[in-house]
Amino acid sequence: MAEHTRSSTTIDATPAQVMAVIADFAAYPVWTGEVKEIEVLATGDDGRAEQVRLLLDAGAIKDEHVLAYTWDGDRKVSWTLVKSQMLKSLDGSYSLAPAGAGTEVTYQLAVDVKIPMLGMIKRKAEKVIIDRALAGLKKRVEG
Repeated sequence: MAEHTRSSTTIDATPAQVMAVIADFAAYPVWTGEVKEIEVLATGDDGRAEQVRLLLDAGAIKDEHVLAYTWDGDRKVSWTLVKSQMLKSLDGSYSLAPAGAGTEVTYQLAVDVKIPMLGMIKRKAEKVIIDRALAGLKKRVEG
């Protein structure tokens, strides 16, 4: 990944429990806020999604994109952009590591938009996306 933004949180659950929520794309509209519609386009031999179409609505920003996913057991999932109307690239990952009785989840994200944007503004937007996603994931897993 090029310049990226990252943040972490600890969730009171096992890595397998956290990854099960991350892999449950059908539930994303319930807990992510910005994802309004989701469709798994391809599934791997392990039953996890390999390609997913997402319809996003984040107020001023509405976009549909397709992401390709790579899974490393319950340790890590990463994704990269296949196609989008507004984005040139999007690379992200969730890394999970046992932390005491819970799991430390690190979300890393690098986004490049088709319209010119200052790096500082882009990283601030990435930080907002990451913080919302981690808060939503934590609430979904622990709730």
